[in-house]
Amino acid sequence: MGQARAPIPGCFAVLQTSADRRGYPHAMADMIRIVVLTAVVVIAVIGLIWLAVRLAHRPRNTLLGGALSPELVSRAREIKESGQFDEAVFLIRGETGMSQRSAARLVRRL
Repeated sequence: MGQARAPIPGCFAVLQTSADRRGYPHAMADMIRIVVLTAVVVIAVIGLIWLAVRLAHRPRNTLLGGALSPELVSRAREIKESGQFDEAVFLIRGETGMSQRSAARLVRRL
């Protein structure tokens, strides 16, 4: 069998594998390290892509200067005051693309 490798010094001691501790040849320990680090990088990239897709499909924050015009707010307020809450929510959703939950929350605050 090959020589046992000396422990990995410093901050890279985390990367010490069971292959190092068991005294496997250098190539085996290095291969395990490469596979693990590659898996971590792939998972991180997939997570970032998922986050970017989620943020891209999120509706604009209409309370911070988004797509709400004063005319739309006054129309929705009038519809709400006439007792047609659902129609006001439908109007806000149709004009802004907001989710049902966000539009209902906004109409409740009007």
